[in-house]
Amino acid sequence: MASILIKAATIVNENKQFNGDILIKDGFIERIDTSIDAKADTEINAEGLHLLPGCIDDQVHFREPGLTHKANIFSESRAAVAGGITSFMEMPNTVPNTLTQELLADKYAIANNSSLANYSFFMGASNDNLDEVLRTDARNVCGIKVFMGSSTGNMLVDNRTTLENIFTNSPMLIATHCEDEATIRHNLNHYKMTLGENIPIALHPIIRSAEACYLSSSLAVELAKKHGTRLHILHISTEKETRLFDNNIPLADKKITAEACIHHMWFSDADYETKGNLIKWNPAVKTAADREGILKAVLDGRIDVIATDHAPHTIEEKAQPYLQAPSGGPLVQHALTAMLELYHQGKITLEQITEKMAHNVATCFRIDRRGFLREGYWADMVLVDLNKPWQVEKDNILYQCGWSPFEGTTFKSSVVNTIVSGNLVWDNGHFVNHHLSGQRMAFNPQA
Repeated sequence: MASILIKAATIVNENKQFNGDILIKDGFIERIDTSIDAKADTEINAEGLHLLPGCIDDQVHFREPGLTHKANIFSESRAAVAGGITSFMEMPNTVPNTLTQELLADKYAIANNSSLANYSFFMGASNDNLDEVLRTDARNVCGIKVFMGSSTGNMLVDNRTTLENIFTNSPMLIATHCEDEATIRHNLNHYKMTLGENIPIALHPIIRSAEACYLSSSLAVELAKKHGTRLHILHISTEKETRLFDNNIPLADKKITAEACIHHMWFSDADYETKGNLIKWNPAVKTAADREGILKAVLDGRIDVIATDHAPHTIEEKAQPYLQAPSGGPLVQHALTAMLELYHQGKITLEQITEKMAHNVATCFRIDRRGFLREGYWADMVLVDLNKPWQVEKDNILYQCGWSPFEGTTFKSSVVNTIVSGNLVWDNGHFVNHHLSGQRMAFNPQA
C-alpha cells in the first residue's frame, strides 16, 4: 500500500484548527505534526486547503441487491467518495429485505467486491424475525434497523409486543424510522376522500405530519428508557421531536441519540412548488420553523449526527403523480459541500461539521479507529477548498440515477482529495485508484 504525506494543511479535528502535516502508511495515520520530513510515495501540497476526517454517513440506501435499476453499491460509493464521505452504513430495505443472517452476509460479500468506501450494513427487523435479529454480531454489524413507519419497502414493524421484545433483547444499537402509521393512513384517507387521486405534493408534509413523527419518536424513546436500550432515531424532521433529546449527557454516555439529514436542514415546504417530487422524502420536508429548529438542536447537542438518507430513484419514477412517486433522493455526493455552504452562511462552524459528520458518528456507533484524525487510526480523510466554487449540473452528477435536488445550485466549496483507508481515491475531480479501497468497518460494542 502506497504511503502518503500531506503537507501544510489546515487540520480541522476534535474542536481545533491547526496547520500541520500528516503521514499515512499501510492504511493508517502514522504521524501528525506541525512539520514532517519524510519520504512518501505520494506527497500532497495542501497549502490553502482544510483537512477533515472523512465523513461517516450512518444512513444510506444503495439499492443492491434487487433494486439496481436505481443504484448499486459501486456507483453510489463512488459518488460518496467524490463528496468526501469515506464510510457508510446501509439500510436493509433492499430486495429481498435483509432479514436473515445469510442475506446480511450476501450484502457484505457484494460490498467487498464493489465498494470504494468503507461499509457496514444494518440488520433488518420485522414483526417475526427476532431470533435472526438476536444472532447479529455487534462487533462487525453497525446496528438493528426498525421501521416504525412504512417507507420504501414493506418492513413496517407495528406490533407492540414485537417492539417490546426487540427493545428488551437487542444487545446492540437500534436505529428507528419513526412515523405513526395510523396517523398517516388517517390523513391520506381524508385527502383521498376529498381530492381523489389528484393529491398535490404540497400536502405531503400534512399527510406525513409532524404529529405522526412525534407520536412514533416519543414511543421509541419511551421503549428505550423502559428497557435501557441503545436507541438512535433517524432523520428528525420536526422541531417538536428535538425536545425529546438531552444535551446534558456526554455523547459516549448517551443511550438515546438522534440524527438530522441534509434535506431537512436545507429545504422547507416552500420548495415543493419548484422541486416537486424531487424533495419527496419520508419523513417529509416540513416548515421553515422545523428546519431552523433542527439546526438549533444540531448546534446545541440535542441532535448528535448529520447524515443523508441517500435514497435514489430514477427520474422517471419521480416524474409520476404524487401518490405513485416514491420517496427519497440522492445526496451523498453533495452532503459535505451543502454543509460547508451553511458554514459560509455563518450558521455552523467547521469544527461542528466535523463533529457531527465524523467524530460523533464514530462515537455513537462505537466504530473501531475511524472518525478522528489520530495517530494509529485508519487514514480516512478529505481535503476541501473553501474557495473553489462549482455548480451542480447533469454532467458532474455521479449518482447512477443521474439527477440531484441540488441541480443548478452553486456551492462555494469543493472536495479536492478523498483518502479511504489509506488510499488516495479522489483527486481534483478524478478517481485515481480503480482498485477497491473500502474496508468492512469494525465496532467496539463494550466501549
